[in-house]
Amino acid sequence: MTTIKAVPITAEAFAPYGELLTPKASPDKLINEGRCERHHALATVERGGGEAIISIFRSEPVSLPYECPMLERHPLGSQAFMPLGPDAWLSVVAPDEGGRPGTPRAFLVPAGMGVNLRAGVWHGVLTPLDRAADFLVVDREGDGVNLEEVRIPAVTITA
Repeated sequence: MTTIKAVPITAEAFAPYGELLTPKASPDKLINEGRCERHHALATVERGGGEAIISIFRSEPVSLPYECPMLERHPLGSQAFMPLGPDAWLSVVAPDEGGRPGTPRAFLVPAGMGVNLRAGVWHGVLTPLDRAADFLVVDREGDGVNLEEVRIPAVTITA
């Protein structure tokens, strides 16, 4: 079994897989009579001919070390996850290698930060740490097969 260490997420390290959903150092503009900062276009919704939908996912927690035995991807559209609670969470991703997941990476995502996974990026299941959590999810609904799941040799993820 392979063991990998979850590392703090950064925009640069996560760039091959998607974008971070977090405010910029300074807003693009002020709106609502100057009372609201707009951090504009943090990510792109890839729809692959479908519609963009918004859902809430409620996920059971895991604790580290955590064994990840399965990865999935959505080849026709992106998928964004934004936590609705106050806790950090884990994002497991892997590059595509000939239609199969390559070596997984694990990122510790701080409370209040989300991610947008590009279409076709292999990723683990939604993984809040230590207690159940709700996530706002933006993804694609439409014709075509937009979910592939594969079992992998279990990877143990540590802090």
